Amino acid sequence: MGNQHRAGFVNIVGNPNVGKSTLSNRLVGEKLSIITSKAQTTRHRIIGIVNTPDYQIVFSDTPGVLKPKFKLQESMLDFSTSALIDADVLLYVTDVVETPTKNQEFLDKVAKANMPVLLVINKIDLLKGNDDLLAIIDKWKMLLPQAEVFPTSATENFNVDNLMARIVELLPVNPPYFGKDALTDRSARFFVTEIIREKILLTYDKEVPYATQVIVEKYDETDTAIHIMAVIYVERDSQKGIVIGHQGRKLKHVGIEARKDIEKFFDKHVYLQMYVKVEPDWRNQENKLRTFGYID
Repeated sequence: MGNQHRAGFVNIVGNPNVGKSTLSNRLVGEKLSIITSKAQTTRHRIIGIVNTPDYQIVFSDTPGVLKPKFKLQESMLDFSTSALIDADVLLYVTDVVETPTKNQEFLDKVAKANMPVLLVINKIDLLKGNDDLLAIIDKWKMLLPQAEVFPTSATENFNVDNLMARIVELLPVNPPYFGKDALTDRSARFFVTEIIREKILLTYDKEVPYATQVIVEKYDETDTAIHIMAVIYVERDSQKGIVIGHQGRKLKHVGIEARKDIEKFFDKHVYLQMYVKVEPDWRNQENKLRTFGYID
C-alpha cells in the first residue's frame, strides 16, 4: 500500500466543435459518476468524475464560454478564466482544421498558465500523412511552447489511453474530493436537470430563471435511448405563461436545445417531455425546498 492516493481537477478548454464532448466521453468512459458543481470548489460545470482505488479525476468542461454570445451574469463569463486558475491539469483541445490563432486572447492566457498544459490535437484521422501533422504541431509549439502535445482521434479512440495515463501521472497526491461511490442513476438525473436549467437561464430574462426549479420525474434508459419526463416548477401563473411562451414556442425551444445537449453527453437518442407547473412561493417553503433537494 505504498502508493498514495491522487486526486485533482482537470479542466477541458477549447473552442466549440473541436470534439471536446467526444473526447471527454472517452476519458470519463464507463467509470462515470456525473455530478453537478452547485457551489463547490469549482465555479464551472463538472462533467464527470473518474474513480479508481488509486485516484480520482474531476473533469470540468467550459462549454461555449470562450466567445460568449449571451449577456449572462458577468460571473458566468469568468468560467474560462477561472478554469485557468483552479485546475491541476489543463487540457487545451483543438483539431487539425481549426486556425490555431482563432482565439489569440485566450491562448495568451493559456500560455501564461502555471499548471501543466496538455495540448490535444484532435481529429488526426482526417489528415492524409504525417507531414501535415508535424506542420500543425510546429505551429502549436510556437503558440504554446510549454504544452505537451497529444495528437488524438477521439472518434477512433486513438492515443486517448496515453493521454489518460499522463493525466494520472500529473495528478497531485490528495485524498478524494468527492465520494467514491458512483450514484449513476441519480446523478444522471442531476445532470439532466442542470442542462435544462442552463437552457432556461439562456432563454428567459429577469427573475424567471431564478423562480424555476426542474425536477426529472421519469428517467428510463435502454441500450439505445433515454426517455425523460421533466417538470419545470414556477412560483406564479404569470411565470408559467412566460415559460411556455406564445403557442408553446419558448418551452419547445428549451426542450430542443436541452435534448441536443443531453444526447451529445449520453450519446443516445433522447425523448424529452417537459411540463410547467405552478408551486406558489416554493423558495420560501421548507417542505418544498426539502423535496427539491436544497435542504437535507
